[in-house]
This record gives sequence, structure tokens and C-alpha cells, in this order.
Amino acid sequence: MSESSADKKSQKDTQKDSQKDSKENTSEDSQLGNNDNQEIGFIGHLMELRDRLLRSVVVVLVIFLGAFPFANDIYHILALPLTSNLPEGNTMIATGVITPFLTPIKLAFIMSIFAAFPYLIFQAWAFIAPGLYKHEKKLAVPLIVSSAILFYIGIVFAYFIVLPNVFTFMMSMAIDGVTHAPDITYYLDFTLKMFFAFGIAFEVPIATILLVLGGVTTPQSLAEKRPYIIVGAFIFGMLLTPPDPASQVMLAIPMWLLFELGLLFSRMLKKKSVDEGGEEYEALSEEDMEAELDRVEEEEGNGPKL
Repeated sequence: MSESSADKKSQKDTQKDSQKDSKENTSEDSQLGNNDNQEIGFIGHLMELRDRLLRSVVVVLVIFLGAFPFANDIYHILALPLTSNLPEGNTMIATGVITPFLTPIKLAFIMSIFAAFPYLIFQAWAFIAPGLYKHEKKLAVPLIVSSAILFYIGIVFAYFIVLPNVFTFMMSMAIDGVTHAPDITYYLDFTLKMFFAFGIAFEVPIATILLVLGGVTTPQSLAEKRPYIIVGAFIFGMLLTPPDPASQVMLAIPMWLLFELGLLFSRMLKKKSVDEGGEEYEALSEEDMEAELDRVEEEEGNGPKL
């Protein structure tokens, strides 16, 4: 009897050990499987990012190859706001040896990127879309489309409104007896800077809406800070435009008006989210944050002591 009981006990111990080993092996296998899945997911994201970057580069190069034969014509169109205001007999010059060849090519390449901007935005959106919620996807599509449209409107506004007025003002202030012959490279850099400044400035409504919907601020808080925002718009215009009052005002006033437009739409979207049953987020003031911190500290101090 004692030998049979000892045999049964040893069999039970053996079964327990085997079960324990199988559990450990199973947990190790599951951990390895999770690590493998994480590695596969990370590598998959990198491969997708690579594919989308390659597609974007290919689209830009295709547009560039199509625009390359017309590079000189594109530059002539770009230079119209200046050449139409030059004194009779004055022309633009090229001070570099290969500048007449490289400058139009540079312009064609930059314009290819501008032309491919909606496709580039779409590729970025397609990459981050799987990680967004359904309501975020519904909101992101109109924001992306409107951001591309506003960027183009900013460039068009700079070309047709700002640049002609800037060059008219500069020509009127030119010194008598001095031949004004701008270099084609400097002119290209100047116009690209203006295009970029106005393109970014016209994104103010999108930035305002994102700040409000992200809970960073509220429409009421932005409305209270309106005087500071107007001053900031004029400072922004002073830094990114030529040192003449006309161009600074023509950048600052649209920024102010676009801020008001973004504020209006942010209020509408916020009201819509509240009407649909969502809770409106209100940013805490400094006094409310200090009171909340004091309350938390008091609760921790009055808690059970171990």
C-alpha cells in the first residue's frame, strides 16, 4: 500500500511538473508571438510609408518632366508682375554663368511640388487614416481639402494682388538715374518666399478649427484674445514681406479676416457636436487649475496612512 501511494504521488508530481512546463512554454510562445506581431506591424508601417513616399516622388517627377520643356515660359509668366512695372528699356539680368539654365529648372521643380500638393496631402492622409476614429475621419477629409484650396488661394492672391502692388510701390520709390535691373535668381527666391508666406497665412482658419476641436482652446477664449492676434498678424506680415507698408497690410488684414472665418466655423462645429450629444470641453483657467490641484493634494493628505 505504501509503495502504491508513493507511485501515485510521484505520478501526480510528474503531471504537475509537465503542466507547469507546458504553461511556461505556452506563455513564452505567446510572448514571442506578440513580439513577432509587433515587429511585423512596425515593419509593415515602414514599408507602407516607403511606398507612399515613392509614389509622391514619382508624381512630382512626372509633373516636373511635363513642365520642364515649358520652364522658360513659366518663368516669363512668373516675372510678369515685375516686368510690367519696369521702366521702358529695362530688363532682368542673370549674373551667374549657368543661372539662365538653372533658374527656370528650379522654378519648374518647385511648381511641380505645388501642383502635386493635393496628391501629397492625400498620401499623408491615407497613411494616418487607419489610426483615426470614424468621426475624426469624417472631419479630416473636408479639412484636408479646404487646406489645399486655401493654400492655392494664398498663392493666387500673392501673384495677382500683392506682387503687382509691391513692385509698383518700389518703382515709384526708385532713385532717379539708377538703372533697375533685377537678377532672375533673386526675383525667383523673392516670389517663392511670398508664395509660401501667403499660402501658410491662408491656413489660419484650419489652424483655428483644429485648436478648438482639439480642446487646446475655446472660441470664447480666442475671441477675447482678438487684439493680440491682430497684432501678431501684423508682426507676421512684417517678418515675411518686404519692408513696405503695403505688402505688410495686404498680408495682415487677410490673416485677420481668415481668423474671424475660422472662429465662425469653429463655433458652428462646436455647437453641432454639443447638439449631437457630445460634451463641450472648456479649458480651465489658472485659478480653476490651482483649486483642482489643492483639492487633489488635500485628498492625498487625508487618505489612509499605511
